[in-house]
Amino acid sequence: MIIVITPEQSVRNENEIINELFKEGLELLHIRKPAMEVETMRKYIHSIQSDYHEKLVLHNHYVLAEEFGTSRIHCKEAERPNIPDHFLDEYRVSTSVHGINDFNTLDSRWEYAMISPVFPSISKAGYGTGTKILESIRQRENDHSGLIALGGINQYNIETVFSADVDGAALLGAVWESEEPIKTYIQCRKNALTL
Repeated sequence: MIIVITPEQSVRNENEIINELFKEGLELLHIRKPAMEVETMRKYIHSIQSDYHEKLVLHNHYVLAEEFGTSRIHCKEAERPNIPDHFLDEYRVSTSVHGINDFNTLDSRWEYAMISPVFPSISKAGYGTGTKILESIRQRENDHSGLIALGGINQYNIETVFSADVDGAALLGAVWESEEPIKTYIQCRKNALTL
């Protein structure tokens, strides 16, 4: 599985790119816009073709999930202890972790977790330098939640990621900082599928 996460700040032609990514087979899009007000996000989601709404994962403004027909929400690591139990029952819920030990403690109600940073970040200069996440994945004991690698993944290193014991990869900077985001996504998918 390859996931794309939206950039925090808008980029030129973002909505057109999103629709094109879905046409190219994107499985899930995480909408991560922490500063976006609910009404602005409503308009943002409206700009995405309705056929793809079920493939959206909301990082905030969960009230919009039902309105747009998505059953997926994402809960940040710090929010995990406070998430209402009914969210875990009503939605397909993902989360974030920054270490394999935290991942190993997740129960089966968590569909998957993004573990980061796997490589130094493309979008956050200096973040993830010296990371050992890929090596630590060998200590994975949790088989009931998916493990999605995040951080610095691009078309040149995605094969290394899929060679580890992960269930997918999440792309952010590789897509949104590319001059040709669609081609970059397609190349990432192609390289991942060659394994």
